[in-house]
Amino acid sequence: MKYYIKLGFILFIITAIASGVLAYMNTLTQPIIEENQRVAQEKARKEVLPSAITFEEVIKEEVTGDLIYHIGKDAGGNIVGYTFVASLYGYSSDVKTMVGVNTDLIIEKIKIISQAETPGLGANCEKPEFQTQFSEKQETDMKVDKDGGNIVSLTGATITTRAITNSIKAALDKLDLSAEKAEGRIE
Repeated sequence: MKYYIKLGFILFIITAIASGVLAYMNTLTQPIIEENQRVAQEKARKEVLPSAITFEEVIKEEVTGDLIYHIGKDAGGNIVGYTFVASLYGYSSDVKTMVGVNTDLIIEKIKIISQAETPGLGANCEKPEFQTQFSEKQETDMKVDKDGGNIVSLTGATITTRAITNSIKAALDKLDLSAEKAEGRIE
């Protein structure tokens, strides 16, 4: 009996030390990870809205959840467009898409910034030939070809394509800037 108590106590000590080391390492690496994510987001913003030099963060509070978007401005301080992250669950993961739109809310470019979809199928959403078809589209164009729209689905990955398309459509709907324009917060 003493043997099992001693064994349990030793196991407890080992797991406590391992947990402590893991927690300590997490506190050391967390700021680095957050900074890398911030830099990656900034780079993606500049990719999807290349005419913008600076970005100003805005949080739009909604009953259905907040929308964080960035106002893109050129060197003269003029608004050239907006960027936001659209996210929806695809086939096997959340698919996060950075979207850049001009002042008329027409998509300039999209970039998939996070996904863990099936390799060779849904993961093909990161390919430029898939992403370029979203350029020059607006909210009313956000429909997959299998639903009568003009966004061509990835072969074998219609669920992923729908997730991307529907997330962009929902975010564009939330982004409707008529209230902000009426209040004079933006031009």
